[in-house]
Amino acid sequence: MAGKNTLEFSEQNFQQQVIDHQGTVLVDFWAEWCPPCKAIGPIVDALADDYAGDIPVGKVDVDANPKLASKYDIRSIPALVVFHDGQVVNQLAGYQSKDVLAAAIEAARSVPTT
Repeated sequence: MAGKNTLEFSEQNFQQQVIDHQGTVLVDFWAEWCPPCKAIGPIVDALADDYAGDIPVGKVDVDANPKLASKYDIRSIPALVVFHDGQVVNQLAGYQSKDVLAAAIEAARSVPTT
């Protein structure tokens, strides 16, 4: 369930690819059995393509990575979390439009660098 530019984040690579990243990262917490997750998947993939080479966009399968889901208090999916310099700056639950997600990414990009 990932596009060509959509990254797969896991408990093994999350620290390096999300927390240690300087700048903005969009993370989609999802599961294979979740219909709204499947509906938003193409939007996340399109954003990954739009921001390719600029902002990492990826997905965390909550079933395969329960520690990450717990750490970020993911109680419903899809949950879209925007990180900036390793910190959560926005969290959106449920289906979101591409425009809403792009606005969240752009708002995070304007956060002063720590």
